[in-house]
Amino acid sequence: MINAEPQTQERRRHQRVRVAVLGRYMLTNRQEFPCQTIDMSPGGVALIAPVRGAIQERVICYVDQIGRLEGTVARLFENGFALALNVPLLKREKLADQLTWLGNRHALGMPEDRRHERVAPRHPRGTLHLSDGRNVPVRLIDVSVSGAAFAAEVHLPVGTPVTLGQTPAHVVRGFNGGGAVEFARPFSADSDPSTLQF
Repeated sequence: MINAEPQTQERRRHQRVRVAVLGRYMLTNRQEFPCQTIDMSPGGVALIAPVRGAIQERVICYVDQIGRLEGTVARLFENGFALALNVPLLKREKLADQLTWLGNRHALGMPEDRRHERVAPRHPRGTLHLSDGRNVPVRLIDVSVSGAAFAAEVHLPVGTPVTLGQTPAHVVRGFNGGGAVEFARPFSADSDPSTLQF
């Protein structure tokens, strides 16, 4: 009963996004298992999982398109469990952006373009240069050698030519709070997209 009120407050503070993404998790005994998300927020995630952790057990998760997450088991249900995430503020903001992207992509039925693997950028801050001379600060959500998804306070129609940092590109999709671009020329396949700076 001690944890009921904080959990209730957490659920009010962070909207959960229904999103099914595959991953793996590790319990404190270092055993690893596959999992799939049911829904997520910057403060928590519910997982379909073959082996449930114990309440308050520390769990490390690696979720596709999200990355490493750490938390403690907050509740159990028939085919899995929910984690209360221990996420630093900066990563929490990035996670909110990633969930916005994933939630809108699923809601709009967007096909998942995975010609090139998308990864979390090491340098998430960038600038989008528009043809009218405006420079828009963006927070990169994920990048690949052929494109990037970003969060920004601007809505751009699909097809809009832009320059991300020094890289010419065009908008291939938009969603509430951001969009995605495809580069005019992909970077070398040998490049590490996580190190790109825009």
